[in-house]
Amino acid sequence: MMTKNQKRLRRAGRIRRRISRLETQRLCIHRTPQHIYAQIIDATGGKVLAAASTVEKELRGKVKHGGNVEAAKLVGKRIAEKAKAAGVTQVAFDRAGYQYHGCVKALADAARENGLQF
Repeated sequence: MMTKNQKRLRRAGRIRRRISRLETQRLCIHRTPQHIYAQIIDATGGKVLAAASTVEKELRGKVKHGGNVEAAKLVGKRIAEKAKAAGVTQVAFDRAGYQYHGCVKALADAARENGLQF
């Protein structure tokens, strides 16, 4: 019997294999009950081009709790701004096996509204 996390990691592997064939930068997310993290990783997978999370000092003051939809929207907006500054406009969305719902969906929508294309 597989645990919940093992199932998520299996889904994540499938998603990453598909994205690696695209050979484009990817917007990778990670969720915990307290925080949400987002990174833009280059096509080779070896370098982080931009990162944003609820742990950052700028966002920590704006959010009461880092694991909710409002916090995810702020992280999505922030990662889009940092991506523009790094010269990235087109990415592949790597949801890391998480369900496209709630915080994950809020982060993706906020990133799209602020100029990231995926």
